Amino acid sequence: MPEALIIGLGKSGVAAVRLLKQEGWEVELYDSSTSPTLLQQQQELASEHITVKLGNTPEFTNSDLSKLIIVSPGVPWDIPILVQARELGMETIGEMELAWRHLQDIPWVGITGTNGKTTTTALTAAIFQTAGLNAPACGNIGYAACEVAIQNPKSKIQNRFDWIIAELSSYQIESSVTLAPRIGIWTTFTPDHLARHKTLENYYHIKAKLLHNCQLQIFNGDDLYLSKLGLNHWPNAYWTSVKGEKFLIGEKGFYIENGWVMEKITATPQAIVEVSALRMVGEHNQQNLLMSVAAARLAGIDSNAISQAVREFPGVPHRLEHICNWQGIDFINDSKATNYDAAEVGLASVQSPAILIAGGEAKAGDDTAWLGQIQAKAAAVLLIGNAAPAFAKRLQEVGYSNYHIVETMENAVSMSAELAKKHQASVVLLSPACASFDQYPNFEMRGEDFRQLCQRKRGVAEVRYEI
Repeated sequence: MPEALIIGLGKSGVAAVRLLKQEGWEVELYDSSTSPTLLQQQQELASEHITVKLGNTPEFTNSDLSKLIIVSPGVPWDIPILVQARELGMETIGEMELAWRHLQDIPWVGITGTNGKTTTTALTAAIFQTAGLNAPACGNIGYAACEVAIQNPKSKIQNRFDWIIAELSSYQIESSVTLAPRIGIWTTFTPDHLARHKTLENYYHIKAKLLHNCQLQIFNGDDLYLSKLGLNHWPNAYWTSVKGEKFLIGEKGFYIENGWVMEKITATPQAIVEVSALRMVGEHNQQNLLMSVAAARLAGIDSNAISQAVREFPGVPHRLEHICNWQGIDFINDSKATNYDAAEVGLASVQSPAILIAGGEAKAGDDTAWLGQIQAKAAAVLLIGNAAPAFAKRLQEVGYSNYHIVETMENAVSMSAELAKKHQASVVLLSPACASFDQYPNFEMRGEDFRQLCQRKRGVAEVRYEI
């Protein structure tokens, strides 16, 4: 049995195996799937002398055990092979924990939450980098954390990272033992991933574990669930609110007043940056702005660098991303909206009426507010993926009839433009309220497919016009 086993051939698994190989470990990588993409990766990794075993899982005996098992985030923590490994005394950790062990001498900002993580992470990294700090974004965004560790070997002194800005999903926190960022941010908390975590309480405690390990804690005080916990559960945290100083929980935090992000740490509040500097629309993005500014200020970054970074920040791919305008219709990619709450926010942020594209692999959750937003703002809904029949039924139950089951993204984009003209809608919004795994490897690939289809439609139209 090799010294280390990696379970899960994704971006994180590949990064983990390369990091361990760099340090001289004997490693094997396992994945229970055998897709063409994985077979291609298997061949590529073979050229690096990395053994990848597809279509099976390792078998353990008491006399032949590995020292370490690394789990990719997408692999459930309680599958039988991992339960057996822990029972046999093998150390079992996630890829994020492995990266932390290599980078823990560098201060981290750890960002978690149900929604808002990606935008907050990207904006925080942009502010730190504008301030001249070497601060890569990693984790659930950008690089896998172990890729960052590979770029920053312990033997190097020059060009070392100043900060690590990490987006941390519940899956990554669940499999981390000692992960303890300098600054922790909790963006929002609503039911999600319950198929994996079983109960809301389990989901909460996984995220709370991260924040308890952080030296400094930042909470979205406008989040209904988190605000109810307040100072009783988190007495030393910095709270934020877009509603003004009087809505701030506790004596210290960050809030919006008269169009400015305000800092209240000392007796005299200080203006940091104008809210209008941020190009991204929606109250939820103002909340993300507050938390990013809070992290920057707690890290000692001055307001000039913050203001410059916010003004230059372009937004995040797949999160209310403007793709193109075709005959007066804006096509917007919100593929990152993988649950009802995120999709509700997405629809609330665009002009009415809109043509909505939704569906994919459905998740458990409360769809009431999302359905209400559809009734208020959507002229028509195009349903794709496995969730389409169930979503159609739910729309019928609330008295909404202007939906079409179109199955694929290509059909949805094709029909959306005609429906937009018919209903005089200025927006076509992809905001799925679902995971992507029924039709795509991840939400990024789903968003890229939408982007290419929209741009192709626009390009064909322009060619026809020129003729």
